[in-house]
Amino acid sequence: RQYTSAIHGKSWYNPKRKAIVLLSGGLDSATVLALASKKFGYDCHTLAFDYGQRHRYELQAAQKVATSLGVKDHRVVTIDLRMFGGSALTSDTLDVPKNRDEATISSEIPRTYVPARNTIFLSFALAFAETIGSHDIFIGANQVDYSGYPDCRQQYFDAFIKMAKLGTRAGVEGDDLKIHTPIMSMRKVEIIQTGLMYGVDYSLTHSCYDPDPQTGKPCGACDSCIIRGNAFKELGYKADPALVKYG
Repeated sequence: RQYTSAIHGKSWYNPKRKAIVLLSGGLDSATVLALASKKFGYDCHTLAFDYGQRHRYELQAAQKVATSLGVKDHRVVTIDLRMFGGSALTSDTLDVPKNRDEATISSEIPRTYVPARNTIFLSFALAFAETIGSHDIFIGANQVDYSGYPDCRQQYFDAFIKMAKLGTRAGVEGDDLKIHTPIMSMRKVEIIQTGLMYGVDYSLTHSCYDPDPQTGKPCGACDSCIIRGNAFKELGYKADPALVKYG
């Protein structure tokens, strides 16, 4: 099922189907890009964020994924969330949680939650969309594997769209604006299966929160590595494709 939050009305946008896709370089966002481009037929413009996260390997992965899926306009936005900290991804004083089981992972808001990150990212995407005449934004949010993240829930995206209606030219003029969350209710196994159907090369993706600083090799023990590693094992893989190149 594809979830969509929408504002309905007449359109001042260019009728050509353009979409903004938030592309982190991870498994989920790569799958969503493939869906937006190959299943739904959008001309995709991708946004990645250099926000002061622990490493830059995911930004390199985002570029590779964008190129592999034929994106002609991939942009990297630089902002500094490290100046606030408050997350294991943006602070040197908080450790990334390791070796937790999936039940524990989904039961609480983890230290890897970055305060207001999706709100910030979606605000940039909204501005980009208005600039290029798009009314569709895609994001790889998932409330099954990451139920502990408050900004990965469908009600959050519904609320964001209501805000956008009040705070943008498109909304004030009654235009049609959507945030698409096509993998919201999928298990990780289903996400991978869907991506494979639409040509995602998961060896190009990077999801690890705490990779080797010299090589970029995923740690295999953070929440993200555990969730995707278990999913690939369930699908019969001997190893996560992102690990194969490291031997």
